[in-house]
Amino acid sequence: MKVYHFLSERYGLEAIRKRYLKISLFQSLNDPFEWAAPAGAMARERAAFEKMKDEMSKDRGILCFSRSWHNPLLWSHYADKHRGICLGFELADDIANKVNYRRTRVPCDWIKFYADFDYRFLIMEQVLLTKFSHWRYENEIRAMVALDHSTERNGLYFYDFGKDMPLTEVIVCSVSSLSRNDIDQALGQNIAVKRRKARLAFRSFKVVEQRKASLWK
Repeated sequence: MKVYHFLSERYGLEAIRKRYLKISLFQSLNDPFEWAAPAGAMARERAAFEKMKDEMSKDRGILCFSRSWHNPLLWSHYADKHRGICLGFELADDIANKVNYRRTRVPCDWIKFYADFDYRFLIMEQVLLTKFSHWRYENEIRAMVALDHSTERNGLYFYDFGKDMPLTEVIVCSVSSLSRNDIDQALGQNIAVKRRKARLAFRSFKVVEQRKASLWK
């Protein structure tokens, strides 16, 4: 599955050079409703879901992607107001999870939740992959990954580009000062990666490819 990850110039170049992405921890995600208990939860259920989030954060994290790089909001919010970079990957289908968007919290039959393990697992999975409908513009795909504690640096964890997530392209946006040579140097011998310069579309609210090679020195 083709997916995209947005970064500032500094961290984008670092990711390319070091061939890794920073893993997002459950407790540091920018949506306060992440892992919030389903609709109708009482205090004990809310506390239990918060505890589960704490426990999962000890050993697992998330890599967040979008299915598209054309939405200008993504560049504004995650790529330093269009001054950054978008990295394209071919994400293995077996680790790719589509986020679902809803106007209401995940419904739950709490009697069945406590009585049926399979149902409980289904609800927990839905909670993990559900966001409020106003986040729909992100068109998000998530990969749940294990934390390698032997590589932890100042509380940060990273996931290497590999066979389940090879880098396939680098997109530099319209107002970025990065040159072709900057990207080439960061990529090194990784010549199979496609390089693109982007621009704002003339007839729509989209970010599109700059076809004139002379405009990207």
